[in-house]
Amino acid sequence: MNYELSKLGITALNAMQQDMVQTARKGASVVLLSPTGSGKTLAYLLPLLEKLDAKNDDLQALVIVPSRELAIQTADVARRLCSELRIAACYGGRPTMEEHQQMRGLRPHLVAATPGRLLDHLQKGNLLPHSVSTLVIDEFDKSLELGFREQMQGIITLLPHLQQRILLSATDTDDIPAFVGSKDYVRLNFLDEADDDRISLLVVKSPEKDKLQTLYRLLCTLGTQKSLVFVGYRESVERVGNYLEGQGIMADIFHGGMEQRDRERAIYRFMNGSSNVLVSTDLASRGLDITAVDNIIHYHLPSSEEACTHRNGRTARWDMNGSAYFILGPEESLPEYLGEEVEAFPLPTKVPKPEKPLWVTLYIGKGKKDKISRGDIVGFLTKQGGIESHQIGRIDVLPHWSYVAVERAISRDLLSRIKGLKIKGQKTIYALAGS
Repeated sequence: MNYELSKLGITALNAMQQDMVQTARKGASVVLLSPTGSGKTLAYLLPLLEKLDAKNDDLQALVIVPSRELAIQTADVARRLCSELRIAACYGGRPTMEEHQQMRGLRPHLVAATPGRLLDHLQKGNLLPHSVSTLVIDEFDKSLELGFREQMQGIITLLPHLQQRILLSATDTDDIPAFVGSKDYVRLNFLDEADDDRISLLVVKSPEKDKLQTLYRLLCTLGTQKSLVFVGYRESVERVGNYLEGQGIMADIFHGGMEQRDRERAIYRFMNGSSNVLVSTDLASRGLDITAVDNIIHYHLPSSEEACTHRNGRTARWDMNGSAYFILGPEESLPEYLGEEVEAFPLPTKVPKPEKPLWVTLYIGKGKKDKISRGDIVGFLTKQGGIESHQIGRIDVLPHWSYVAVERAISRDLLSRIKGLKIKGQKTIYALAGS
């Protein structure tokens, strides 16, 4: 099976990816340990897609991931690499029956799924496991935690013909439960090659125990840079997000208690530049491949060194640079594992007012199920909406709707011009999402 790296804007593989591709091609079971942002998803997808047979209608490979967003992103990367294969993402937070019908109708060759939803499909016969020969467990240290172990064991017992297992993580661990199978793993460890110099560690002192005002002043100082703010609890996400919104900062929120549609909208707005700030629990510390995150802000300190590693791994991805800010209250101190060489970042006495992002997200109520493509959207907005192609940013076409980044300056006029018009002969809803 052929794949096209150019569709991902990649011209060459790094050393880790080359090693992984060569090893997996031999059919060996592999444990790959590599830093966040180093390209592990691409490293295992390339040899996996090569071995899948598009002429065979059976399900041939499964990828298990710990979060809905990672399932969606993994399936999207696989589709972009190879359009010949039928690829699906399965995850909780959306209607079960709709997904059941989708699986039975699509008959995918490859499925990326969260454990609970995948087990449900296998038990109900929506996915038939008899031809599954390859199992990938991404973020396996998380996917094999106690909360998932019963589901994972149930899945693996339903896969009698596995020939290859691929386990991936950004943190070192030898804890692979016996039920996963295969003791003959080839271990590829690239963790020592992490380039920590690409992330600048900085301390911001808060004069008050309640650090909201310090966070606000820091974000104003950072301007339009893309910042991911980590807090410890869902309730804190809501509180911080509401405060920042009240202060005029365009921030989205993200946590596991939100509806899936709201979570997706928050991620897409942050990814396409419609919001500069995303406030999240540690749910966003794994699996989200968001390019060009400039800053990680630890509003609440990470619970462990491992948690810190995964949080900071959202910036300085691939060969980029980034910064990690630790906001410390009067009674707080830095974790010992950070060492003593963390530079202080004094905030200016007077900070600038919050800046609005260049982009805003346009919601279109049609998607892949309606045979809408990125090309259809560009053509509609330029011809019917009367805007230039350079005024259109990232386009994300989802099954039932689409998100499009358009320049904020022209967004209102655009919306008034396309209101009531049909896209590809179909009448639908157009709205600005959180502008």
